[in-house]
Amino acid sequence: MNVLTKPIRYAALALTGLTLAACQPNTGDLPRLNSTPDPLASATASVSAADPRAQAAGEKMLADGGSATDAAIAVMLALTVVEPQSSGIGGGGFYVRGTADGEVETLDGRETAPAGADPQWFMGEDGELRPYREALLSGLSVGVPGNIAMVAEAHKRHGVLPWSQLFEPAIALARDGFAVNRRLYQSLDGQYDRAGLSEYGRSTYYTSDGKPKPVGTIIRNPDIVKTLEAIAAAGPDAFYRSESAASMANAVRAATPREGGMTADDVAGYVTKEREPVCGTYRGYKICGMGPPSSGAVAVVQILGQLERFNLRELGTDSPTTWHLFLESQRLAYADREIYLADGDYVSVPVAGLIDRDYLARRSALIDPETAITNVQPGIPAGAPLARADGDEPPENGTSHFAVVDKNGTMVSYTSTIEGAFGSGLIFGGFYLNNELTDFSRSPIVDGKPVANRVEGGKRPRSSMAPTIIYSPDGKPFAAIGAAGGTTIPVQTARGIIGLIDFDLPADKALGLPLLMAFGDRVMVEEGTWFEEQMDVFAQFGHSQIAARKPPLKAGVVHWNGKEWVSARDPRLDGLLETTP
Repeated sequence: MNVLTKPIRYAALALTGLTLAACQPNTGDLPRLNSTPDPLASATASVSAADPRAQAAGEKMLADGGSATDAAIAVMLALTVVEPQSSGIGGGGFYVRGTADGEVETLDGRETAPAGADPQWFMGEDGELRPYREALLSGLSVGVPGNIAMVAEAHKRHGVLPWSQLFEPAIALARDGFAVNRRLYQSLDGQYDRAGLSEYGRSTYYTSDGKPKPVGTIIRNPDIVKTLEAIAAAGPDAFYRSESAASMANAVRAATPREGGMTADDVAGYVTKEREPVCGTYRGYKICGMGPPSSGAVAVVQILGQLERFNLRELGTDSPTTWHLFLESQRLAYADREIYLADGDYVSVPVAGLIDRDYLARRSALIDPETAITNVQPGIPAGAPLARADGDEPPENGTSHFAVVDKNGTMVSYTSTIEGAFGSGLIFGGFYLNNELTDFSRSPIVDGKPVANRVEGGKRPRSSMAPTIIYSPDGKPFAAIGAAGGTTIPVQTARGIIGLIDFDLPADKALGLPLLMAFGDRVMVEEGTWFEEQMDVFAQFGHSQIAARKPPLKAGVVHWNGKEWVSARDPRLDGLLETTP
């Protein structure tokens, strides 16, 4: 069985005529930010990645005449080596591609549950839920990885350079060694029981006394060199249909404390799927992203669509009212997300109804510029199922986003993940295996109602990933944007888009806007920003359950600023990428 699906072309779910108010001249103040380095710029092409070594891999592919797809694949492979805590070939991802003439394509490389999984997957023999940590650090949390299958399909369609060439930077980094940066050190610190769950993890990333190897230490990973060389030479079959693939399945099954664990057939049967893009408009800009099992594009389109009747530019970036409105729109979008979004191959997802302009207008009408909604409830879009329950998914975590635009104006926005930091802790072939199955609801039924995101064999867990591409009102490529950070991803992405469109900010400043997020009635404001100083003001709007935290933020963008393509990553990463002690 071929691990890749036959290419199918879909039209986007068009959300036309959503614009409710023209964008007025910018009279708002610029955000209060620390100074950041100038972003990278190129007149014709650009790459953004969370690690400069992975970004360099993508830039090398473009310099060699490669396509945006080639560059994105090289970035993903390099991140497997230098950012093992966040993403890579042991996990999955979503790929969104947009051409200069507006053709949008999305590929789903999300991990799948083994065929033997069922809604009681996380239950113990006593019928009670297993402790979360017990399920996490076991084969129960591992889905069949999808990244290699997905990029093989993308390369088959849109690659220019030879497949094996895309692996060269990652192989060189793993063979010759790369220096531990501050971010990897911080990720390893306190994660010995997870990152060091296996002997290979302990010896690769920790000292003999159980401490993370210091910043600047050169890490070599010979096992992943062998893995990458095999895939480079033989293609995706080396990952999915080989003795190594069977061994990977056996290792996961051996670590699974119940029947129904991963099999070689589960791995060999993995299928990359082309999904229908989810597209909307915001102030005349076309916004496109990934459909279910991702909730990201629906949430981003809903947040923006519900805000469009408000003149954010006139309010300005320093207005608490601007961000109160942003919170309220989040609350409405996430209420819908919890009930309706899941793998559309298994449950009916009313995507068209959720992004319908009349539906969004009705939801927007619930937003009061002066007072928080007292009891946010899901809406009832066209096509909505009659009875659904909110599940009990643990928080999402480790992910990486990268974006590319090539000389032809083709944009690729790609988010890759192994879920939490170092995934399940299980290592095979030098890479960490994901813990994506913990993105399913642990309980299949709540209050007698089925949960859309329950575990089922072959199903893909719901994701917050929101790789997004944007076209300007004249139809030209404008930006490819996305983020890492679990459930904050759609909020980070929408905030970045607002920064670019409403406030006309440079790319790095748009990503550097402070973040606040609603979790139902609770509100988190970013610690150390002016939001923390204004907590009393937000409380006066009715956001009484408010606390300051340091959220996991890691957004990236390539943006046409009218003169050239600019690449930027979240300025909060400044300093964390240093490799000197």
